[in-house]
Amino acid sequence: MLGKILGEVIRECEGTAIYDIIEKLRRAAVSFRREGKIRDSRLLERQIRGLDARQVNSVIRAFTYFLHLSNIAEDRDQNRRQRHHALSGRGPQRGSLGHAIEFLQGKGVSNRKIQRALEQACVTPVLTAHPTEVQRKSTLDLHREIALQLARNDSRLSPDEEQWLQRRLAGLVSTLWQTRLLRRQKLTVLDEIDNALGFYHSTFLAAIPRLYQDLARLLQRPGRSPFKVDASPLPAFLRMGSWIGGDRDGNPNVNAATLEQALLRQATVALQHYLLEAKELGTELSISETLEHASPGLLALAQASEDTSQHRADEPYRRAFIHMYARLDATALELTGQRLAQRPTYPAAPYAGAAEFQADLQTVADSLAQHHGGAIAMLRLNALLQAVSVFGFHLATVDLRQSSDVHERVLAELFKAAGVRRGDAVVDYASLDEDARIELLRSELRETRPLVSPWIHYSAETEKELAILRAAAAARRRYGAQAMVQSIVSHTETLSDLLEVLVLQQETGLIAPGAGVPGADAPGADAPGADCGSCDGLMVVPLFETIPDLERGPDIMAAWLDLPEVAERVQRCQGGIQEVMLGYSDSNKDGGYLTSTWSLYRAERRLVEVFKQRKVRLRLFHGRGGSVGRGGGSSFDAILAQPPGTVDNQIRLTEQGEVIQSKYKDSEVGRWHLELLVAATLETSLSPRRSASQAEDENMQRYGAAVALMSDAAQQAYRDLVYQTPGFADYFFASTPILEIAGLNIGSRPAARKPSRRIEDLRAIPWGFSWAQCRLMLTGWYGLGTAIQTYLEQGGPGCPESHSARLAQLRRMARSWPFFYTLLSNAEMVLAKTDLAIARSYSLLVPDKKLRNRVFGCIEREHALTLEMFRLVTCRELLDDNQQLRASLNERFAYIDPLNHLQVELLQRHRNSRSSSKGADEESSTQRAIHMTINGIAAGLRNSG
Repeated sequence: MLGKILGEVIRECEGTAIYDIIEKLRRAAVSFRREGKIRDSRLLERQIRGLDARQVNSVIRAFTYFLHLSNIAEDRDQNRRQRHHALSGRGPQRGSLGHAIEFLQGKGVSNRKIQRALEQACVTPVLTAHPTEVQRKSTLDLHREIALQLARNDSRLSPDEEQWLQRRLAGLVSTLWQTRLLRRQKLTVLDEIDNALGFYHSTFLAAIPRLYQDLARLLQRPGRSPFKVDASPLPAFLRMGSWIGGDRDGNPNVNAATLEQALLRQATVALQHYLLEAKELGTELSISETLEHASPGLLALAQASEDTSQHRADEPYRRAFIHMYARLDATALELTGQRLAQRPTYPAAPYAGAAEFQADLQTVADSLAQHHGGAIAMLRLNALLQAVSVFGFHLATVDLRQSSDVHERVLAELFKAAGVRRGDAVVDYASLDEDARIELLRSELRETRPLVSPWIHYSAETEKELAILRAAAAARRRYGAQAMVQSIVSHTETLSDLLEVLVLQQETGLIAPGAGVPGADAPGADAPGADCGSCDGLMVVPLFETIPDLERGPDIMAAWLDLPEVAERVQRCQGGIQEVMLGYSDSNKDGGYLTSTWSLYRAERRLVEVFKQRKVRLRLFHGRGGSVGRGGGSSFDAILAQPPGTVDNQIRLTEQGEVIQSKYKDSEVGRWHLELLVAATLETSLSPRRSASQAEDENMQRYGAAVALMSDAAQQAYRDLVYQTPGFADYFFASTPILEIAGLNIGSRPAARKPSRRIEDLRAIPWGFSWAQCRLMLTGWYGLGTAIQTYLEQGGPGCPESHSARLAQLRRMARSWPFFYTLLSNAEMVLAKTDLAIARSYSLLVPDKKLRNRVFGCIEREHALTLEMFRLVTCRELLDDNQQLRASLNERFAYIDPLNHLQVELLQRHRNSRSSSKGADEESSTQRAIHMTINGIAAGLRNSG
């Protein structure tokens, strides 16, 4: 239906001639995909080469918008299938909260135990501004509205209603067609903040409280009366996090001002929501004292109101909310500098913190529960009460993140400027060895005199770092400690990398002086909002990214937790929890898919042992992206496949780029993805641990040697290609649209850490994104075929002796070991989206024929081998066990293929124009067309970033 409407819009707006060209291309592409006739592919390429600039633009937009609409239709179909399953009486769907509770109950886990676990749980999706979302907010808003109209189509409509729906859709698709596809200006950090906040309006503020309410219902006794519902909210275990405005690793545009704006705008969204809900409750709770009693606490709230209307004299609930509304408005003025109330109010005392507002709401809820109003509270009040417990006045916890080398430079300058001495000489921090650094940093943490002086002028970098940390301290005082909890250290390679952050916090008011003295008081421990163990300063969180970093990580954490001042801090200020972040992108770029996955898995297992020995709870923060090469794939399966003990009701994970829009575009879709996270966390955390740990230990004993051998072979194959092949970087920059991606206005962060063409200096995100554009996606499979073949042919210590026995072993691993099954499953999805014929077209962009043949030949051979080994181990073809996904991909490939061919043609034209006398306008037009193809291909592949 949407495709037909799009066709009508194109004919109307562009004319029949353009429409016919698009249809001809579409038929050729569909025919090639269905019948595989080479003549159709050649016809498609010839037609594309013959297009002029205007036709190119129309064709790109047509195929791109069809893919946009296809995504909307697929999401609608998924929602419909979930609803059909719920109505079928077949029991809860896997991944749902209902299924998780039923599964745990079947394992003997009581509801009481689940509720106790929630009190200690932490599930946090963290939105980041990593630049892989190529669609404009205007486009995404139209997508959302089209999806809402489609939802109305699910019910039976009268002829007039159906005609009205068709007209609405035609109008929306017409608006989409006439809306500019590309951003003209590069996104700023403030744009990224506002874009992220849009998802709170559309999804999180509604979906998260609803999820809590559904879970509360599942944990009640069956058949309990709605009038007897517990008035207290569930513990706030599911919260939102954000990096936007505080993540300055490699982004020079993030500073103290962006952090302040992020928190200010987040608080504004939260308070606007609370004011709206309080206004509605003040209208809806029309309960009269003459008909039903109210609690003394509720009456006291009502009496505090300055509302003088005689019409509400006997309506204490309404008067109570009028008073809360006035206090919220005063709070908004104090925290944001704006009056956010939408109706007249009177001067009132602002709330000291969100907990005080929550207490007032709880007073109302308790009164209703005590006086036959439990069902009334379920209408709106309970959701608001739960929302305040989750979002507070800060909305989402903003993480700070910076690279360890920046902290090192800042401290080197501070020590030198302060004249700190070791023996007879002023300290040269950068030249100290690791032991000397640790000694110096620990000594500084015991100092009460300041290291930073207001009378010394420091470098711009140092001033910037000090300013953002001071802004963080001010933000916690203003919005509550939950506004900022973590400080993440990128490129953590040594213990001193972590101690440096503690010293810098001490110098900027986040930690009290003398933080390194065990037993020292922690000012602010009893301050409002000082929950989640964040009483004094930010938790220092290492980020282990590369393969060597992952191998060193457990030893670094052992040394960190063994420091007496750190051990005390973890227990006193962090609730006995220490977070560790694991990077998927850089480890993949460093060692390839299999080695990255295996290194992460082994690091997690070793971390569990380190933390278990020291009786500290481990919280892993997974730095996942959308693509498999960046840890993408099913979050539900990924959590279930984690080593036993690594989740333990504690998990944070990044949601990045186009994944945010895909998962959280509206309340219905977003709620399902949040439910998957919570359900998987509960299942893996509360399943009987002894059997799970025992089974995993047995799997490691049986299969660990096999994966280790395969990992070595895979890493060797990957690094031979990427880092050892002469000219590989030249091949990459010529055969992919990496340079054009760098010019696409999709984020505030630069594409590379340094201005060079070295693979080492390129960020992992554009690296993977570029391979996806040319349909190779080697970050998700390269080396896997060599690894399996090497293992089957050579074996090794601790492995079966014969080829057939090793093959049987791999097949058992694929069936019974969640780690290996998930590894193969994610690679399978990427292989299904890989197209060597199209990738070969991109290779022709490389002018050096010998280089082209050498590199693409390696890729081609490894791809063929990987497919062969996959079939051998799984005994099936790609996606044989997921016909629905296969059908979906085949359908959309027919619309992605023309965009790929167009992109190759345009890249060739663009590169030719730079060496010719063509005008700047023509070159700019070609660049815009390339950027539009990037948009369309990314939309079609869905998880390319």
